[in-house]
Amino acid sequence: MIVLGIESSCDETSCAVVKNGKVLSNLIYSQIEHFPFGGVVPEIASRAHIKKLVPLLQAALDEAGLTVESIEGVGATKGPGLIGSLLIGLSFAKSFAYARGIPFYGVNHLEGHIFGTLVDVSPNFPALGFIISGGHTHLYYIPRLGSYKLIGKTRDDAAGEAFDKVAKALGLGYPGGPIIDKLSQGANPEYHRFTSPMRGKGLDLSFSGLKTSFIYFVQSLSKSELETHLNDILASFQMTVVETLIEKLLEASRITGTKELIIAGGVACNSLLRRRLEALKDEGYNVYLPLPMYATDNAAMIALCAEFHLKRGERSGFDLPPEPYAPLENLL
Repeated sequence: MIVLGIESSCDETSCAVVKNGKVLSNLIYSQIEHFPFGGVVPEIASRAHIKKLVPLLQAALDEAGLTVESIEGVGATKGPGLIGSLLIGLSFAKSFAYARGIPFYGVNHLEGHIFGTLVDVSPNFPALGFIISGGHTHLYYIPRLGSYKLIGKTRDDAAGEAFDKVAKALGLGYPGGPIIDKLSQGANPEYHRFTSPMRGKGLDLSFSGLKTSFIYFVQSLSKSELETHLNDILASFQMTVVETLIEKLLEASRITGTKELIIAGGVACNSLLRRRLEALKDEGYNVYLPLPMYATDNAAMIALCAEFHLKRGERSGFDLPPEPYAPLENLL
């Protein structure tokens, strides 16, 4: 089955084509217009999606060596995300499918991230799914693909959001995760010991307090101290975030009894997190990490997820509205 995928949940516009689980094309336009603001501006994001969707669609078809007539199904992100951005991609996809007389499926963005990790790999089930991004830090128990039980989540800031806010507070730019990761290379992560949040308190997480603690610590330093040890401080912050994530993941593994670990979302690109997760393989865990191109928001993961559901005979109506707060566990 040849499926077109469209992703527009936030500030990336993406179109992809997949065929029977293989990615034929996956084109992404990342909106640099948000950089001066230190975060995503919804109005700017929506307007950029309008401008880029049609040329991206044509480019994705060209790269796949296909025409519009070749597409047999369409999938687009229905949520969660920014409602204006979702509305544009969803409306475009539904119109395309309706005009062509082909089936349409509205994809939950979080499930899409799971499929982004599973490109060319087949984990065993049951498994744990850990979605770590700028908008979510959610732990799921996955008895089988397509069925998800939320067992832990952040109570405030997501991990990626904490990186962004710390970077913004220091005037480092946006997105904060890659910047902090780069500056932390070769620095001393033991320079300052931040308290790991929510330790010993179940599987839920919290990063707001850690972010505030970081900002207070930075404010307590002299200008020369901050300039001299900025990278060390960032490395210390990054290590605390990563240690917290690993701790919760291992606790979830202990509780559920599964060592199949599916890691998804943009924060999965973090080099320290990837090293720590790769090391778990030596302890008997099966760890599945996404390629960087499939970790951040992209349409290939949406197309693959849509293909999975369409092949099971599942369809979405053309009256499907965007769902800014769509919970993944509703798919049970």
